[in-house]
Amino acid sequence: MSHATRLSEADTLAAMRTRIAEVLPEAEIAVRGGGGHFEIDVVSAAFDGLNTLKRQRLVYSAIKELMAGDDAPVHAVDRMRLSTPQA
Repeated sequence: MSHATRLSEADTLAAMRTRIAEVLPEAEIAVRGGGGHFEIDVVSAAFDGLNTLKRQRLVYSAIKELMAGDDAPVHAVDRMRLSTPQA
């Protein structure tokens, strides 16, 4: 995996979307931000019956490699909206 110094913001956004889609393939995913700070919106039926913490853990598990290390491209997720299609 490339380090943050080698990833553009566009590449970071694309990598975040791709990794979340690998865990939640049917989800609607929107990722915004830059400068290491991002906002994530995910709508997925897979969240049905899960509390907020379990939903967050699922998404964080998908992007954990992008948050690892001193020069990680993702420094913080400032806002995360995770909902089911019915919500």
